Amino acid sequence: MTNRNKNKHAPWWLWAAKIFVGLLFIFSGLVKINDPLGFSYKLQEYFEVFHINFLNGVALSIAIILCSLEIILGFALLIGARHAKVAWGLLLLIVFFAFLTFYSAYFQVVQTCGCFGDAIPLTPWQSFSKDLFLLLLILVIFFNRNKIHPVFIAKIGDRLLVISAIVAVGLGLYTYNFLPVIDFLPYNVGANILDEMKTPPGAKPDEYELTYHLKNKKTGDTKVMNNTDYLKSNIWKDNDWEVVGQPESRFVKKGFTPKIRDLTISDAQGNDYTKELLSNPFNNLIIVAYDLRNTDGDAMNRLNAIAINLSTNYNTRTVLLTSNSAQSAEAFSKAHHLALEIFYADEVPLKTMIRANPGIFLLKNGTIINKWHYHSIPNYDGLVKLYFHQ
Repeated sequence: MTNRNKNKHAPWWLWAAKIFVGLLFIFSGLVKINDPLGFSYKLQEYFEVFHINFLNGVALSIAIILCSLEIILGFALLIGARHAKVAWGLLLLIVFFAFLTFYSAYFQVVQTCGCFGDAIPLTPWQSFSKDLFLLLLILVIFFNRNKIHPVFIAKIGDRLLVISAIVAVGLGLYTYNFLPVIDFLPYNVGANILDEMKTPPGAKPDEYELTYHLKNKKTGDTKVMNNTDYLKSNIWKDNDWEVVGQPESRFVKKGFTPKIRDLTISDAQGNDYTKELLSNPFNNLIIVAYDLRNTDGDAMNRLNAIAINLSTNYNTRTVLLTSNSAQSAEAFSKAHHLALEIFYADEVPLKTMIRANPGIFLLKNGTIINKWHYHSIPNYDGLVKLYFHQ
């Protein structure tokens, strides 16, 4: 049974605002809950900015709750369920998001807000502008909330909200335990890591302008010049003028940025092995465990057994990538009797590579053939049949 007759009395502009805000909230929530671990990393950046690092341990739970709340509120708005409470919820949530994006933009602390995850990266000012626009629409909805009528009777509407909550939280738990359904990261299946690290010939990098503060030693006069005028004027040849302080750098124009720009793989002595490991022309197994202190020990034991069999039977190179110190990595290796070469990389690219600790890559010529969460490790026979069987 529906309340279609009541809904006919709602003005068209209110319907338009409802549909736009509802769909955008659902989309935003779905994109982030597709990668809740990635969103939790973003939350940890905010926790550090506001000096509330004690929340890091519950960042994942907060991420799933916030994403689920976006989906539930968006869906509730579309069907008109609990309209008064939903209007308040939307208003409080958008004010909270607008504050975070403004703070990020104004103080330049978190350079990407994660509003749409890695699917649609936005600058802080773009995110704040988007939140301001949404705030205006939500204010329209809020002050006209009594004109919103439910599409379904209250009992059915409440049941649908419960179902939406179960689906949203369930999706978050699934993607956390079995990797994102859609991988928006640069290390997705089929990507060639070496190619993603290259800058095409002729591509221009980001452009910055330097500003110099100059002072005349004799007269005390001061000047402010950008780097172009500074060089053209030849004032730098005049010994009477000196640069005061450090030149200020200002971003001028966005240039080409490789999708992968922060990955360097080295051994315990600091020797660079990035190109050697990524240009291996044969199937090779890369196990990524960015933090060995919190990695799943049972999964590492299973992966070690697979690695030993692949190395013995197919001469497969198997590598462990971690951000831990060489000392702690060697101690972990001895404790688990690992038959793996150990290499080191920064924690940030390792977290970006795969949302698991440990996670597994199958590479060939730098191309990602497949990747797995440790909860979905394929068995040895399955790997051989799919990728090593001649």
